Amino acid sequence: MLSDIQIQKKIEILSNKLNLGNFDEVISETSTLIKKNKHQVLFNILSLAYQSKGELKNSEKIMDEALKLNPKNPYFLNNMGITQHQLGNFILAEEYFNRGLKIVPNYINILNNIGNLKKDLDQTNEALNYYKKSLSINPKTTQTLHNISICYQSLGKFDEAKNHLNVLLSIDPKFTTADRLISSMTKYKEGNNHLNEMINKSTQLKLNDFQLANLYFALGKAYEDLKQYKESFDKYSKGNYLLKKISSFNVKDEQKIFKKIKKIFSNNFEELKLVNSRKLIFIVGMPRSSTSLIEQILSSHKKVYGGGELNFLKKIIDNEFLINDNNELYSSSNNIKNIFQKIHDDYIKKISQINDSYEVFIDKAPLNFKYIGFIKKIFPNSKIINCKRNSLDICWSNFKNFFGESLPFTNDISDLANYYKIYEDLINFWEEKLPNQIYQMNYEKLIDDTKNEIEKLLNFCELDWDPNCMKHEQNTKTIKTASASQARQPVNKAGLRTSEPYKNYLNELSKMLDN
Repeated sequence: MLSDIQIQKKIEILSNKLNLGNFDEVISETSTLIKKNKHQVLFNILSLAYQSKGELKNSEKIMDEALKLNPKNPYFLNNMGITQHQLGNFILAEEYFNRGLKIVPNYINILNNIGNLKKDLDQTNEALNYYKKSLSINPKTTQTLHNISICYQSLGKFDEAKNHLNVLLSIDPKFTTADRLISSMTKYKEGNNHLNEMINKSTQLKLNDFQLANLYFALGKAYEDLKQYKESFDKYSKGNYLLKKISSFNVKDEQKIFKKIKKIFSNNFEELKLVNSRKLIFIVGMPRSSTSLIEQILSSHKKVYGGGELNFLKKIIDNEFLINDNNELYSSSNNIKNIFQKIHDDYIKKISQINDSYEVFIDKAPLNFKYIGFIKKIFPNSKIINCKRNSLDICWSNFKNFFGESLPFTNDISDLANYYKIYEDLINFWEEKLPNQIYQMNYEKLIDDTKNEIEKLLNFCELDWDPNCMKHEQNTKTIKTASASQARQPVNKAGLRTSEPYKNYLNELSKMLDN
């Protein structure tokens, strides 16, 4: 039996390993320790390690065990709430958070987490209320300041977002995510104070790779505004280099997945006769191909609700089809039909927690292009819109925008070009398998002939003309992507030929794309 001092020492070591990302080690060692000592921190550490690995069912299981031992432990309730949120069980997540708040009403972590939940449910005003309550308890909580700024940015309230970010930086200058967010909402001119602060910070502060990467992307944007394109490209490249260093991405893994998808659909499934229980529109394409703009236009329609970028479909389809090899599974039409029905019901249940009206629901996760065939089998009456834009502009826009760990193929020119090629190849495959069922929305055509292109888009979606779609910049819907600023502007030519000023630095990319 370990003494209290020994267990505290073990907890300290495990916490450090958790912060360093050694999740497998943490899981192995904590699982062994917990059998001998039911210390509450061990349960939380193990739950966090599972969450970090995406093993949410294991996190749920360990928190369930913990709550049986102590059902009123606010730390357990908070971690279970986080797990249920990540699983897409939003109602259940809120129940756990509220149980925790009843016990400790001023628990800042729960206030933040329930705010994040409300933000994801597009209940933005409620999210702000939770963040504001957190700040009233401790106005120097950096994570709350970050969360509330994201919320204001998604609403287009850029001044309020920047005010909170400046307060955050006054507390912690190394929180360079704030610098990057400020840069995305700022039009820089010579002598800008924030630019000078970032330049000084890059040389005078000791920053880790992630902090420095955020700063380099922020500086890249600032130099781009100043038309100092060589310096801008250098900073974007340095930021991407640092993100690439901490990524395990290999484009060959993606090629295998795309090949597997094709194999699954090499023989058409029999007609499954599933019926949509709700009208759905899926907006797909490469990231930065105008998916946010198209959602803003369509969600301005009186009969349409924009759900934003959702990861529900990816998680469900990956788990059912792509993670494990099960050829027998695909050989039986009954098996397939049952799986597709399960996916249909699970997806509808999850989106109904966001919006349960009769409105047409938009899911605009760009990378759902991988699942177009699945979508048309599971939701046969759904509408698929693939957003197209000049390939060099798309790839350049991906390279210069910060996506953290979510889109690792964007951190390397060669990876970007190869990923774009397999995207294009898969779209061609889907068009061959599903003729006339994918609407190709061309960004350049939309800019040149906006009204006519919107009319054609609405016709494809079987929606009546709504003049609000021509005034999408007035749409108050939250935008939670890198396009938060651009998608709130009227349709304009600013997004055309954005790679042109950098053409001297993009020769390799241009050749690989055959531009």
